[in-house]
Amino acid sequence: MTVSTTTIKNSHSGNGTAHSFAYGFKIFADADLDVIVRSSTGTETVKTLNTDYIVTNAGSDSGGNVLFKFNTGTSSDAHFSSSDKRPQNGETVILRRGLDITQSTDYVANDPFPAESHENALDRLTLISQELQEELDRSIKLSRTNTMTSTEFTVGATDRASKVLAFDSSGEISVTQELGTFKGDWAASTAYVIRDIVKDTSTNNIFIVTSAHTSSGSQPLTTNANSAKYSLIVDAASATTSATNAASSATAAASSATAAASSASTASTQASNASTSASTASTQATNAASSATAAAASASQLVTLIDNFDDVYLGAKSSEPSVDNDGDALNAGDLFFDTSVNALKVYSGSAWQITTQTSLTEVSGDSTPQLGGDLDVNGNEIVSTSNGNIALTPNGSGVVRIDGSTGVDISQGAISIKNGGSQSYIRLYCESSNAHYVQFTAPAHSDFSGNITVVLPATAGTLALTSQLPTSGISSGNVATFTSGVADDDFLRVNGTTIEGRSASEVASDIGATTKGFAVAMAIAL
Repeated sequence: MTVSTTTIKNSHSGNGTAHSFAYGFKIFADADLDVIVRSSTGTETVKTLNTDYIVTNAGSDSGGNVLFKFNTGTSSDAHFSSSDKRPQNGETVILRRGLDITQSTDYVANDPFPAESHENALDRLTLISQELQEELDRSIKLSRTNTMTSTEFTVGATDRASKVLAFDSSGEISVTQELGTFKGDWAASTAYVIRDIVKDTSTNNIFIVTSAHTSSGSQPLTTNANSAKYSLIVDAASATTSATNAASSATAAASSATAAASSASTASTQASNASTSASTASTQATNAASSATAAAASASQLVTLIDNFDDVYLGAKSSEPSVDNDGDALNAGDLFFDTSVNALKVYSGSAWQITTQTSLTEVSGDSTPQLGGDLDVNGNEIVSTSNGNIALTPNGSGVVRIDGSTGVDISQGAISIKNGGSQSYIRLYCESSNAHYVQFTAPAHSDFSGNITVVLPATAGTLALTSQLPTSGISSGNVATFTSGVADDDFLRVNGTTIEGRSASEVASDIGATTKGFAVAMAIAL
């Protein structure tokens, strides 16, 4: 055959149901195929031949299929397994040719030229070259015009741990400390994780957290009880001192060079000594210059770090800034201390938020919630669930007060007033400064023989108290009452404002009739 394709791998998506996945390239044996399943989180798992899957059509130029095993069918089925090996939804199946880099073709002297065996050997070499090229295509490499002294790591695994790949000042490969998230000024009782960055406000030094912990103690962090859990990344004092010392060394070296040159010109007899002194001075100048360059680089790095820090933590301000300290646009994660509310605020990407406060969604986890101001229902209602009561319970002598300019509206029309040991009552106050009231009081417990329902009349009027009823007589607006002396079978006589009982004989006498005839007539009438 001829190798007409450069394809060495295929990729498929799993769905928890499919178990057959095609590969479109030649392999010589089942073991020449690498089967890798990648999870949705990026974890890669190399599957095992005949345990997780089987391969078909090894040796075919057009490829074949990988059949994942699953628990359907019988144990005699080639794909059967007691557990389901099929790739799940969200997983990716990668089928890649991975030939062993070996030479297995043996030519015997004086035998006929084995064309097919020779061609298979050439095909195998071509396929191996394709695999190597595929790996090279996935590698980081220099361009054709770039150079690097060495691409090998000399740093051991222990020293590389928790570091990042970087390039040094010469462009060579190196490792450096990974920076993390800036947490602002260090504070006690704060949960810090690895690679958090904090500022020691007592020294202005910048530290990176090397071990997760909850902070305690005080600054400076170099003497803190947890000092071993911090690593210094910016020594502000040392950088300043180094820059100053380097400048002094450079000045001294320049002076030495001047003195040496002067000595050489003034005395030929001291030329040799002057030359030696000049050489020494030159060396010192070179060393000083190197020190100055290094110090300048450190100072530059410090300035850059401080500037970057200054762009993240904007300092104390009385109002929310709209740009950073350089006048550039704000970024999510920027911080500043708001002196108007004495709180640290963080920029969300669209607005400033207090870092110690989140949006209030529920208070079920707070056993003693308190309001910091008036509760505005904002057009909503206070409701309960599961037929629960809504209880307003003032402390001590406090009362439940419902204020409003238009009174209280009870929509369901039922009010129950209960108490803890005295008769319940309702007070209705007058309209002038609540100076007077009418009180409705429930009877005492001993007066009840059952529950009492009082129905008000359906027409307008004024209710009268028993104390307002006349003891006798009749008048406008009052209920008629009777004087004493009313007996059974008496007739009633109205006399002015009094009502009295009269016997039949008295009535006959009153009207001037005979007693007997009147009595019979009244009897008939009755």
